[in-house]
This record gives sequence, structure tokens and C-alpha cells, in this order.
Amino acid sequence: MLLAIDIGNTHTKLSLYDDRQQLAGWRLATNGERTADEFAVTLAALMRSRGLEPARITAVAICSVVPPALVPVVTMVRRDLGLEPLVLGPETDTGMPVAYENPRELGADRIANAVAARAEYGAPVIVVDLGTATKWEVVSPEGVYLGGAIAPGVAISLDALFGRAARLSRIELARPRRAIGRSTVEALRAGVLYGYAGQIDAVVDRIQSELGCPAPVVATGGLAGLIAPESRRIQHVDPHLTLKGLRWIYQRQRERARRVQDPGAGGGAGRGAG
Repeated sequence: MLLAIDIGNTHTKLSLYDDRQQLAGWRLATNGERTADEFAVTLAALMRSRGLEPARITAVAICSVVPPALVPVVTMVRRDLGLEPLVLGPETDTGMPVAYENPRELGADRIANAVAARAEYGAPVIVVDLGTATKWEVVSPEGVYLGGAIAPGVAISLDALFGRAARLSRIELARPRRAIGRSTVEALRAGVLYGYAGQIDAVVDRIQSELGCPAPVVATGGLAGLIAPESRRIQHVDPHLTLKGLRWIYQRQRERARRVQDPGAGGGAGRGAG
């Protein structure tokens, strides 16, 4: 059983896979001060709430954009599970060529999203990740990661707005009833939801123009389900895309190890293994 862990700026997502089937998944607040002991206790409690035991985990794959939060997780995996985790980084063989000028600048979550999108939806493909930052990832018709775009996310923008506008109160994000808000809450919701949907579509249009060919658009991230219905370009919502990318990359590593051990063995990790 594979444990995939995506440590993001705001949330840490965990998913258990038995081959391609997701057995369970959880979302935790990312905390750079959480210790290995705390993470071990939390993981055990979450798994046992689903009738699963940590001893069933046979492999762990991790991507992280928060280095202080990564260290205790790796420590826990090595100490409590007795496993060496696959930590996605610039040297990891993902099976996807990267055209980025400096691949070391590329966030692990971005390449995981691109790998999963190519595997699940084919190439070319565009990913829109609606998390702490809004990120667009682009895979060419040849399956090469080309790069993308990054903008402040919804939460960052709202924090800046509320921090600078003393008369505005924080709101719960929800789908607006109309574009012409008849209260401050309605106006904020309309501006955020329709504004970000328009931003997504505008950047996608420019990307499509540069690609010179149509490409499916896949949304992921915590706000994808809320914003995607207001977009004219998003065609798919896949909330577990980053975790799926970790699964595809792990499967590629596993198949490569098997071929090294048994050069006569065939098989592969499928279309997304590259």
C-alpha cells in the first residue's frame, strides 16, 4: 500500500493507494512545527479510523514546498514505518522531459501535477492549481513540461484586501447569486469568484494561443470545486491530481527497479510513465 503525501503551503494532503485505487484520503493544516512523533500519532489515528493499520504501508512518496514541514515527515517514515520515502525533487526520474530554464526552481507539486495530468488526460494538457498560489502548468503535445504561470491565490488576495481596507469584514467564500452584488458580502463574492474565473480563462487563452493547438484544462487545488463552474475553459476538476502524480512517479520508480533486478521482465506503469 502506497502512502502519498503532498505538503503544501496551507494544507498537507495524504492519500492511501492500493495500486490505482484510492483507499482513503485526508487533509491537514500544514504546520512546520509539528514533530515526527505528532505526525506518527496523527497518521495512526487517521488510518485506524478507517480500519487500516500503518503496518500495511509498504511505500511512501512525498512532495513538499515547505522544507521545515518535510523533515519531521521523513523522520517519521524512516523511524516508525521503517521505509525510505521517495521525496520528489529535481533529480527524480519522473519520465517527463522538462523545458524549464532552471528545473531546480520548479516546485515539486507543479511537476507532480503535470505528470498526473499527462497520464490521466493525455498531452497536450493545461493544469490550473487553485491553492495558496494560482498556478498554470503546460505540457506540450510531445509530453514535455514547458512551464506555466503563477499568480497570487484567492486567500492571499483576500488577506491583502482585508488588511488594507479597514471597513471590509472577512467573508466565507461561496458562489455568488449575481454579478451585481447588492451587499458588500455579495459584491466581494462576485468579485472574487468571477474575477478569478476570468483571470484563469484569460491566461488559458494566451497559453492556448502560444501552444498553437487546443488542450484540455484540468483544475485542482482546494478552491477548484468552487471556481471551476464559473470558468469557460476548465473542463475537468481533479482534486487529487498532485497525489495521483506522486502515485504515477512511484510506479515508474518501482517498475524501473524491477527491470534492474530482472532485465527480462516487461511491463510498465502505463501511458503516464513516459
